[in-house]
Amino acid sequence: MSAACNFDGCTVGETGTCALERDPATCEHRVGNAASATAIDPANKGEPSDPTALSAIGAPVLERSTGTSAFPSSRTLGPDAISKMMASRYVTVIGILGDPESGKTACLASLYLMISNAELAGWMFADSKSLMAFEDIARGAREWDAGNPPEQMTVHTELSDDRRPGFLHMRLVRDSDGRRVDLALPDLPGEWTTELVGTSRADRFEFLKAAEVIWVVLDGRALENKERRQGVISRVGQLAGRLGTLLGGELPKLLLVITHRDAGEPSAAVTTRLEAELAKRGVTATVVPVAPFSDNDEQVKPGFGLNNLITASTTSGLPPVKFWPPSDPAEGARSYIGYRRDR
Repeated sequence: MSAACNFDGCTVGETGTCALERDPATCEHRVGNAASATAIDPANKGEPSDPTALSAIGAPVLERSTGTSAFPSSRTLGPDAISKMMASRYVTVIGILGDPESGKTACLASLYLMISNAELAGWMFADSKSLMAFEDIARGAREWDAGNPPEQMTVHTELSDDRRPGFLHMRLVRDSDGRRVDLALPDLPGEWTTELVGTSRADRFEFLKAAEVIWVVLDGRALENKERRQGVISRVGQLAGRLGTLLGGELPKLLLVITHRDAGEPSAAVTTRLEAELAKRGVTATVVPVAPFSDNDEQVKPGFGLNNLITASTTSGLPPVKFWPPSDPAEGARSYIGYRRDR
């Protein structure tokens, strides 16, 4: 192809002979002829000097697709996906709240690593709809440099949508009775909890109305620090008050998850003060110390207390009720009509 012709293999510019054996003056493949044909073609509605035609120069060749991706995201699940899952089977929704750097994401990452290595006592892994999301938060704990643990096992949680929570899904099987449990675990930025306590912004926590249990994750190191302890305890009470307003005074089971158990066990005085602060608002809670990761493996193993946390989250605090309690029949009594009349 020469500079004078756009037909592949034609050398009319050098030899003067058309490769298609046509008259070079009229062949439509000649560069000059093609431009002239376009200019006089009646089908070409836009004149070269037409502002409409000139404005199209440099415009995108293809329009952006208006449809969504054919493949759904395999990372965190949105509230709609959790609602659809709850319509097909029983799902235990867990609310996870806590200040930044309290250890919320570390608990989720350690839970995933423990269950994936079959080290979560009493539980076995069955399924997950968000494996890639778990892999994202656990990647920092997997990548060590020459055996040296990183300074931070997990990255700070950031959501693409500042108004909708992202959920992680995990299905577990309890060893004792084979019961299958589906858990919906939100991975929320700590700033959400801070804004809930400070400004009572609760529009992002509507999902808590469907939660059966709420984890309030507290940094155990802050509770052991005399200068920071009272501030943490006061915020726990304020958070309980905000939750009471959001949920209409009916709070689900509340678990105080105290992290960094490897740095020391929560003292009885701290636990008593936490319970007293919650009692001011008519709230009770169970304290569960955990160590998602450990700096002292000889004393406290990584993942300490996570099995107790899952057990406490999936066990009802209500006493079992007999569906059909036995009763001794009385001679001559019309038992069918009088059943439970005296109850």
